[in-house]
Amino acid sequence: MQRLVILSGAGISAESGLKTFRDSDGLWEGYEVTEVATPGAFRRNPQLVLDFYNMRRRNVLDAVPNAAHTGLAALEKDFEVIIITQNIDDLHERGGSTHVLHLHGEITKTRSISNPDVTFSYDRDLAVGDLAPDGTQLRPFIVWFEEEVPKLAEAAAIMRTADIMAVIGTSLLVYPAAGLVHYARPGIQKYIIDKRIPAIEKSKDWNLIEKPATEGVIELQKLLRR
Repeated sequence: MQRLVILSGAGISAESGLKTFRDSDGLWEGYEVTEVATPGAFRRNPQLVLDFYNMRRRNVLDAVPNAAHTGLAALEKDFEVIIITQNIDDLHERGGSTHVLHLHGEITKTRSISNPDVTFSYDRDLAVGDLAPDGTQLRPFIVWFEEEVPKLAEAAAIMRTADIMAVIGTSLLVYPAAGLVHYARPGIQKYIIDKRIPAIEKSKDWNLIEKPATEGVIELQKLLRR
């Protein structure tokens, strides 16, 4: 069975009602990134940061997977599908995908400020004073700006094994995640699905599907199964 590796971004969840990382006003849910998505922001105003992610978690829990999520899960019948996602939501999993690697963390989990490797599920809003078992403050299990991406090496290793690669709903502007496409072996089938195809090197090597993710995944299914 061929291995199909997907790199997904915010565009695939936008059709489920989740805002993309930066909207046209340059803000994220009305906040500057430096206010809510850096270690320094958490040190300066931890409750503001926690409130921001509490809101985002509620938004994710209210959202439902769309046809792009379920369409990728359906491809597991014919391919070994591995999804590498930049998204912090769990819509791929709820859509039925069984092998998902989250580069930037998961909004439905928490971690202590002292140990990024131990995570906890949570079903309520976080507040200052909520402590992990090690006695330190709980924070969202999110990779913030200025922090290393701990699963990047694992993702690069997976990308090297792809027989087919598809990039869905990402601008390919956020590094280091965007650089993962360069780990794919030369000569494999490569697809990119987005409403606005990003500028990519050697575009002749790519099959371009300039459509929203929900429509583009349907086309991808047809192309892969013909």
